Amino acid sequence: MRTMTSAIPRAWRTPAVVMICGSVVVLLNFGIKASFGLFLKPMSTDLGWGREIFAFAMALQNLLMGAFMPFTSAVAEKWGSGRVVASGSLIYALGLFIMSEATSPISFYMSGGMLIAVGLSGSGLGLVLGVVSRSVSPERRSWALGIVTAAGSIGQLTMVPVGQAFLSQYGWSRAFFLLGICALVILPMALALTGHTNRASERNEQSLGEALGEARRHSGFLFLTAGFFVCGFHVAFISVHLPAHLTDVGLPATLGAWALSIIGLTNIFGSITSGVLGGKWSKKSLLSYIYSARSATILLFIIGPHYMGKFFGFVPRNTLSVLVFAAIMGILWLSTVPLTSGLVAQIFGPRYMATLFGITYFSHQVGSFAGVWLGGYLFDETGSYLAMWWLAVALGLLAALLHMPIDERTVSRLTAAE
Repeated sequence: MRTMTSAIPRAWRTPAVVMICGSVVVLLNFGIKASFGLFLKPMSTDLGWGREIFAFAMALQNLLMGAFMPFTSAVAEKWGSGRVVASGSLIYALGLFIMSEATSPISFYMSGGMLIAVGLSGSGLGLVLGVVSRSVSPERRSWALGIVTAAGSIGQLTMVPVGQAFLSQYGWSRAFFLLGICALVILPMALALTGHTNRASERNEQSLGEALGEARRHSGFLFLTAGFFVCGFHVAFISVHLPAHLTDVGLPATLGAWALSIIGLTNIFGSITSGVLGGKWSKKSLLSYIYSARSATILLFIIGPHYMGKFFGFVPRNTLSVLVFAAIMGILWLSTVPLTSGLVAQIFGPRYMATLFGITYFSHQVGSFAGVWLGGYLFDETGSYLAMWWLAVALGLLAALLHMPIDERTVSRLTAAE
């Protein structure tokens, strides 16, 4: 007996349809998650929590999401991405529904930490990028990965204001419930991500174990994985703690939502541009430039008020300076993703790209855990985020150095098969 998905004609699942539906999945997956930082201060205040409780739940979510992703990707590559995405959307929504009723740290850790992590890993960027990489030709792969990655930015641009509106109008509990309903929109998109493969990727077939062994022995994969830790550290720390940081220095609460939205807006440009440039120039060099630019931008953000005030007589920590910082960081935000995922596919081929990128993404999420939790811990201990900003600068420079020795050449196994 054929399953429901196998009974549906597959001719309509063209690369364009796969990209569109995959982009909607990424938009909702990433956009809803990006709004969580708005809830840190109001939820902590309402329930009498320190910031570390909320921060730990978000850190746990990021860590477990990364830990589950290689396994969800492997399941998807064997049994079909559509099934995994559909299941992920249901678990994502369930986690949000339970978060809306959470009143204790344990219930919040289980829902906002564990359940959301499972839902995100099953309907996330890494899995969708694996489907897209197999659906397009190698010449268009970097561009296609950039387009789908940009959908995450569109999600941040659109869903963060939606989350802020829900929060302002209904409070944090009902806002989480309404975001759960939004997550269910992912469910019908899963049909387009079922059973789409690129026959060219089936040449010189490997087993999953052989692919993992090949990657483990490749120093470039190890450097790439280590460098992606820093991306997660930066993105998670800023997305969760920036809104609270801005209110701490006397700026309006709505500015945090605007800053995250601006990051999402400019990241559309950054992700697409990095995808296009990655098809023409050295991906590892572009990654080094991006991480260096992040460090420079953060450095100016933290020392600018002091030195500008000292030499020019004013302190530019105002709405304009925050939005400029957000705009520049947005260009650099997810521009690492099409380059990192593109390097994995370029070096090892697209067959197990989702699983290998899932492993790299786990490092990203370990960095996310560190960025979110350490930000909350250091703030509770010192009353300031200053140490975290300086650590972000140092890690960005380290990531720039780690990408320099990566060998971008396709492995000999694939070269010999051509």
